Amino acid sequence: MLIGELARASGVTVRALRYYEQQGLLQPERTSNGYRQYDGRAVTKVRNIRLLLSNGFTAQDVRNFLPCLDDGDVSLGPACPPGVEAVSRKVAVLDERIAELSAVRDRLVEALIGNATPQQPGTIASHPAYSRPVHD
Repeated sequence: MLIGELARASGVTVRALRYYEQQGLLQPERTSNGYRQYDGRAVTKVRNIRLLLSNGFTAQDVRNFLPCLDDGDVSLGPACPPGVEAVSRKVAVLDERIAELSAVRDRLVEALIGNATPQQPGTIASHPAYSRPVHD
């Protein structure tokens, strides 16, 4: 299929496909007249690239997943062995951000209730300005 057909089938722009190629994530064949030619697996590959990029992975991170991108939805299958390190790094970054955001949230709750004593992480103060329901 040609680049426009792949763009329509995978839900991305032609510009995005050219970017993926530039980043080494997609390698089309070339026809005698220089047109990009993609096989049927390219649709799955492009959808997986898009999924990984939309979840915060960089193009460099996505390169680690290349051996597994043709094999179906990367979010449903077992971990892609070459991508395990990238996923581990991403999880560590997310854990750090969650801890930072939890600390900020706790300080804001303390400020709402005017309490100088630290709250237990995960507790929600019962203040009229902060009316989220508490779930156990």
